[in-house]
Amino acid sequence: MGSHLQRKPLNEQRGEVTILQEVMKNDSGLKYVGFRLIELAPGAVYEETLDQDECCIVALTGKIHVTEGEHTFENIGTRESVFDRKATDSVFVSGSRHFKVEGSSTAKVALCYSPSVKPLPTKLIAASEVGTEQRGKYQNQRTVNNILPDSDPTASSLLVVEVYTESGNFSSYPPHKHDQDNLPHESFLEETYYHEIDPQQGFIFQRVYTDDRSLDETMAVEHGDVVIVPVGYHPVGVPDGYSSYYLNVMAGPQRIWKFHNDPDHEWILNRK
Repeated sequence: MGSHLQRKPLNEQRGEVTILQEVMKNDSGLKYVGFRLIELAPGAVYEETLDQDECCIVALTGKIHVTEGEHTFENIGTRESVFDRKATDSVFVSGSRHFKVEGSSTAKVALCYSPSVKPLPTKLIAASEVGTEQRGKYQNQRTVNNILPDSDPTASSLLVVEVYTESGNFSSYPPHKHDQDNLPHESFLEETYYHEIDPQQGFIFQRVYTDDRSLDETMAVEHGDVVIVPVGYHPVGVPDGYSSYYLNVMAGPQRIWKFHNDPDHEWILNRK
């Protein structure tokens, strides 16, 4: 019996577009976050008119053309695999706009959605503008590509980051949560994790749990899965021999990332 928080790949053909994942607000229980992953062959086109949501179009792998109104961004995308371990290009599109994505090569494209709080300009987020940082120490190390961090005013509610966790390490660890609208101490942010694993036959573990354990699920996550985090702590553990990539989409009532560590495990931050 699978977890209601874990989504296996769809691989559903719609016209010339393959829908690899679709975790939208109408079927996920989330109020703020939506996620869709598509695959395009060269020349294949995906079009969408946004309603109440803004969208970050991430050129996950391959190259794409993105058009919105008078804006055209050609041959964007920097990677053949996410495990090339370099930042990629993205395009931010505000609510009530129509956009088109065309495959320049075979391409995998992540579409990250959250409520459009106010109209904002369409913008290319070039790979060269994406800040990369190292977090953690010991077996708690990861590399983060900040595509849309809360310090970047490009979006009105959307937060998007990529995280690499190497063999034998944990990330989103010590376990932290952001499910209370209690600023300045903690913000309420829903989240989705889109996972890839290298080599692809591997698996990682992700636990999602609350203090009172009314939600407490541990999932063996495979390549291409999505994990939904409506509330609670959500650590990720990577077994020996495999590397983990995930794309995080976050949104909530306010566009700020303030998290609360699980007090049972916060002590590990103070080790010498």
